[in-house]
Order: sequence, then structure tokens, then C-alpha cells
Amino acid sequence: MASLRVHYLPELVAEAKLAGGTCVVIDVLRATTTMISALAAGASAVLPCLKIDDARQRAAGLLAGQAVLGGERGGVLIPGFALGNSPAEYTPEIVAGKTIVMTTTNGTRALLHCQHAAEVWIGAFVNLSAICAGLAGREQIDLLCAGSDGEITSEDVLFAGAVAARLSSAGSYTLNDQATLARDAWLQVSASEGAALKPRLVSALRSSRGGRNLIALKMDHDIELSADIDRFALLPRYQTPTGLVTAD
Repeated sequence: MASLRVHYLPELVAEAKLAGGTCVVIDVLRATTTMISALAAGASAVLPCLKIDDARQRAAGLLAGQAVLGGERGGVLIPGFALGNSPAEYTPEIVAGKTIVMTTTNGTRALLHCQHAAEVWIGAFVNLSAICAGLAGREQIDLLCAGSDGEITSEDVLFAGAVAARLSSAGSYTLNDQATLARDAWLQVSASEGAALKPRLVSALRSSRGGRNLIALKMDHDIELSADIDRFALLPRYQTPTGLVTAD
């Protein structure tokens, strides 16, 4: 039987435990949402970097005019970077045909934790259906939540739960306890009566750790964008040999 495991933080799973499977990296608010949005806007690739100095050096090594520096620390724009970590910033006029050299507090760190996986994908609510369709039939699935500064974040857990709910309803999977808890949390949000799903999801994201951080930074609009389920039909993949994220 196929296995589907959720990991609430990179620190909770050894890199070697991800070997051989398909790993989906999740940072709903906002790194993975922003990466997907950048690729949808025509960026040729995203180059994730762990440190700010690494990003500057990698950008400097690309052809003149080819690189756009993007990312954040503590949720805010890094001095000298062209873009922050808001999906709204990554417009076709700015990023089309460019390589986005990106470093973020949590998302890029989680992505680089997956070096041993056979496949590494980028997931968020904005490409939920594309992720689920791509995962169908995979024998080992790992959903890796980025968290925030080493703490579990409910926004990432909810997305992992949405994937677990869809896949387990369509096939037979062995779920770990974290996957079961994430699925149940998502079902509580998605199956409740009343308003349509997006308002309920927005409410859940606003009350999450990442949502509260964005509200404090007066970046509420990013929560709305991040809750736009299936806005894109992209399946971005991290190519370990090149270090680039590109989209199918």
C-alpha cells in the first residue's frame, strides 16, 4: 500500500528519511505561493538560496539583467533586493523570462532539506489540484511543512491535510499520525456549514501563526491571494542537479 506522510516541520524528519519518494514542500504564507505565482507570471525559474549572501552571489553570477533578487527576512523586504515575498509583486512585467533568486526565512530552508528525495515539488492552495493529480499513483509521498522559525504553523498543516483528504478519498494510503491529524483539521474547515470555502479558508489562514504575522505587517492582501484555491494549474519541480525550480 502506498504511504502518505506529513511532517509538520523539517526538523521532525531526517533528510535521509525522504529518500526515494516524492516530497511536496509547503509554505503557504508565503514562499511556495510566491514561487508558484512567479512561475505563472512567466519567470523562467526560481533559484532558492539558504542565505542572503548566497543569493546575492548567485544573482551576480547570472547574465546581466537575467536575475531578480526576491525574498524576505522576518516577513519584510531584504535591503538591496528588488522584490519581497508577496505573490502580488511577481508580475509578468517584472519577472517574465527572468530567474528569481530567492531566499526566505522558512520556505527555502525547507526546500533545501529535501535533497535526497527522488522528486521535489512546490505546493500551496493556489495549485492544490495540480499537486493532487501529480501525486496520484505515487508509492511514497512526503508532505513537508516549512513552519515558522521552528514552530508548527496551521496554514501549512491545513494544506497538507487538504492533499491527504483528496488522495485518501480516492485511493488506499497508509497515513502517519501527522497526516491523519492534518486531514481531520482540513475536513473541519472544508466541510463546515455556512459560507463558501474560500471565506472559511481565509478566516483559518488569518488566525494562523503566519496569518497573524502578515496582519501585523499590514500585508493582509497576501492571505487572500494565498487562499485562492486552484488559481494556477502548475506543478513546479525542484531540480536537484541544477538547484532550480521550474514549472511543467
